[in-house]
Amino acid sequence: MKIIDPHIHVSARTTDDYEAMAAAGIVAVIEPAFWLGQPRTSVGTFQDYYSSLVGFERFRAAQFGIRHYCTIGLNSKEANNVPLAEEVMEILPLYLAKEGVVAVGEIGFDDMTDAEERFLREQIILAQQVELPVMIHTPHRNKKQGTQRSMDIAEELGVPPHMVVIDHNNEETVQEVLDRGFWAAFTIYPKTKMGNERMVEVVRKFGSERIIVDSSADWGVSDPLAVPKTAKLMIDRGIPQKDVELTCYGNALAAYGQSGQFNEEDWLNPPAIDQRNLFSGNSVLRGQEPRVDTNDSEQLIS
Repeated sequence: MKIIDPHIHVSARTTDDYEAMAAAGIVAVIEPAFWLGQPRTSVGTFQDYYSSLVGFERFRAAQFGIRHYCTIGLNSKEANNVPLAEEVMEILPLYLAKEGVVAVGEIGFDDMTDAEERFLREQIILAQQVELPVMIHTPHRNKKQGTQRSMDIAEELGVPPHMVVIDHNNEETVQEVLDRGFWAAFTIYPKTKMGNERMVEVVRKFGSERIIVDSSADWGVSDPLAVPKTAKLMIDRGIPQKDVELTCYGNALAAYGQSGQFNEEDWLNPPAIDQRNLFSGNSVLRGQEPRVDTNDSEQLIS
C-alpha cells in the first residue's frame, strides 16, 4: 500500500528515518514550515530555513526514494513578534512560487492573540492571490475555540472550504470541521494528543471522506512511522481497505493536488536513486558505499 505523510517535519529527522519510512510504504511527504523550538531573531533565518525546505531537503529525501514537498508560511508562535513577522510577510511570495510548495502553512493560532489573527488573515489572503491551499494549525490549548475561529475567518475571507486543511483535530472538533466542508487532518503521536487507536475509532465513526492521517513528527517525541502504523492498525481492526487508502493516501493527494505541485506521477515514475549525486557539492553520505539504482553517469547538482 502506498502512503503519504502530509505533515511531517523531516528536516528534524535522520536518514535512518527516511529509510524506514520508504520501507514502510511512504512514497511522498509534505513538510510544513514551523518553528525551531526557539524563536528566530531575524528575517534572514527565515530565508535560510525556507530555502532549505525547497532545496536541500527535497534532495535529501529523494536520495532515499521519497518525494518531498513543503508548505511555506509564518507559524503562529512567531507571529507574535510583530516587527519580525512583518518582514517575513514581505518575503513569503518569493518562496510560495517555488517548485514543490503545495500550500500556505502551517498557519493559525497558538495563544489566540490579536497578532496571530492578523497574520492568519494576511496569509489566507496571500494564499488566495497565489491560488494555493491553506494548512491551518489549530491550537493545543483552546482547541475547539481556535478551530472554530479559524474556520470563521476562512469563511469570512471567502476561501472555499475544499481549499483549507484544518490540522491537529481531535474527537471534539472533527464533526464541525466536516460539517462545514473543510478537510480534517489528524496528527498521530506515540504518547500524547491523538493516538493511532483513537484514530481508528474516528474513521470507524466518521468514515473516510475528507479525513487525513499524518504524523507531525519533528524534533520532539514523535514517530515518523505513525501513518503506516495507523494504516496497519485500521486494517487489523476491520476498517475497509478503501477507507484506509483514502485517509492515508488519497485524501492528501486530492487536497494538496489542488496546488498543481503535488502529482502522483512524481512518485509512480521517479528518477532512479543515485547517492553519488551532490547538492551544492554536498552528499548525504559519510563514507558509505553509495546506493546506485542506475548505470547512468554521475550527475552533479549545483
